[in-house]
Amino acid sequence: MTLYVRRELLVPVARALRDDPALRFEMCTGVSGVHYPQESRRELHAVYHFLSITHGSKRIRVEVTCPDDDPHIPSIVEVYPSADWHERETWDMFGIQFDGHPALTRILMPDDWPGHPQRKDYPLGGIPVEYKGATVPPPDQRRSYS
Repeated sequence: MTLYVRRELLVPVARALRDDPALRFEMCTGVSGVHYPQESRRELHAVYHFLSITHGSKRIRVEVTCPDDDPHIPSIVEVYPSADWHERETWDMFGIQFDGHPALTRILMPDDWPGHPQRKDYPLGGIPVEYKGATVPPPDQRRSYS
């Protein structure tokens, strides 16, 4: 089941999913992003996955959208601390700003990396990469994995 929630209602809905005895979704197992450039005014989607152990491993998805020119969604880290790194990864890859997140920083890309690589408008290939201070040894000096 997927619930489509307006972004301003995300935190109250997450709190109800966690605290209501009839629901009891104790865990947020992940947050992912999706970029649909053809969906005007709702190009960016954040998809939350919740699990209820109390009710026999029932699962539910919550999907929230925001426009490309206002990519803000409230963070649910205060309700589900496990969403911390998932929201950071979604920001890093898709550019969704999770308002109220305690430390919204990149975790996969370098801090000074321009853009968000999982977006459909991100260029494919041809991006010059500079390894600052790193060296790549010649093939005959590299570690063997066999």
